[in-house]
Amino acid sequence: MRKIGVIYSGNESHYRTFHEPKFNPYIKKLIYHPNFLETDIDDLDVLIVPSQLNNKLLLASVTKIHSFAEKGGIVVVFGPQPWNWLPAQQWEERPTNFWWWLEKDASSGLVLQKPTHPLFNGYLTLADCTWHQHGVFWPPENADILVATEDGGAVLYIDTTSTGGTWIITTLDPDFHFGSYFMPATERFLEGFFPYLAYGKLL
Repeated sequence: MRKIGVIYSGNESHYRTFHEPKFNPYIKKLIYHPNFLETDIDDLDVLIVPSQLNNKLLLASVTKIHSFAEKGGIVVVFGPQPWNWLPAQQWEERPTNFWWWLEKDASSGLVLQKPTHPLFNGYLTLADCTWHQHGVFWPPENADILVATEDGGAVLYIDTTSTGGTWIITTLDPDFHFGSYFMPATERFLEGFFPYLAYGKLL
């Protein structure tokens, strides 16, 4: 089992998500964000950077997060990231349609780019990755885009070439929505994603 750490803001949605009995056993270390720079993370295999973090604290943490990746660590990033700190980041903000599913002939506009990827082999389905979108990434050329919009923007991708480690980056924010008691798909996402991080074949 990979050792997973989570940067933890202490807000109510993070508290509920990362203390949830279904998910908390996968977490070796909850790291309160103001203490992150002083916390040893060399014993971790995976570092989760949740959505809704304080942007000043996040940007102050970037060098340490990148250093963890350069040593071969796995960095998981949730949610919109409008600040330029991810490897080769190209973020595009888009309008969020919270109610697309009420429209006639509703379509989320999402597609699986690599349906044979291990993430979709018993861990997640496209439906588990579908609620709404805040924007897209245009990742480095050699990144593996797993979930995309119909025009090719990345909603979930894996980058193993920009640093010495692995980056799993998604615009999805299941930590916020599960912790806020809405969006049922986010619970299914986390039910599949934590076992994938802990035990799954990443590539």
